Amino acid sequence: MAIIKRLFCFIAVVILWSAAVQAAELTPQQIYAGASPGVVMVMGHSTGGERGSAGTGSIIRGDGLVLTNAHVVVEERTSKPYPRLFVYLKPDRVTGDPTTDLSRGVKATVLAFSQPLDLALLKLEGGLAPLTVVELGDSGKVQIGDRVVAIGHPEQGGLWTLTTGVISAEFENFNKVKGKHVFQTETGLNRGNSGGPLLDSQGHMIGVNTAIARLASDGMPITSISFSLESGVART
Repeated sequence: MAIIKRLFCFIAVVILWSAAVQAAELTPQQIYAGASPGVVMVMGHSTGGERGSAGTGSIIRGDGLVLTNAHVVVEERTSKPYPRLFVYLKPDRVTGDPTTDLSRGVKATVLAFSQPLDLALLKLEGGLAPLTVVELGDSGKVQIGDRVVAIGHPEQGGLWTLTTGVISAEFENFNKVKGKHVFQTETGLNRGNSGGPLLDSQGHMIGVNTAIARLASDGMPITSISFSLESGVART
């Protein structure tokens, strides 16, 4: 009888633990509601205005520290940050009209960047109201098949677009760059998503969306192959 009681107690603990794990996994809607206010649009402009760049970023500290890709904020021809950088905060309601949705623009400066790792840290200028922070997750705990979502501004798509998928593969020292560890994901990414967050099922950023593969060397289309820098790379 004592053995049976202990067995039932064990089963009850397992059931409660499983329920707790399931409860911790948020739906894409919940993840979007919690994280999207901390996702920003980043735009860089050259001095003459003839060149520019647009991408996505994540607020990672309440005083206005933003994490994004270096290629979003650094001019390719000069290897220096764009002289004019603006970050746009998410409106309470996204209408689909850029004139309305991009009304909360803030100047930003580049604090640091690494072109080999394709990462950059920005600082928003001026005193701002409390900002939503996208929490960095532990990319070392991510497994192949884990569900993930991305938030960003894909070319020809809507601002603050949500896409979903799973972790498909993992690469260390991607493209032979030491320390550049990336996840491969099937999550839909396009130009404009660069620098945006890849979020786990708890809404933590475990990757910085960085690159896409669309054409093979012979011109054959490639689908569902995108790459996200692991959050652990940004921590180092």
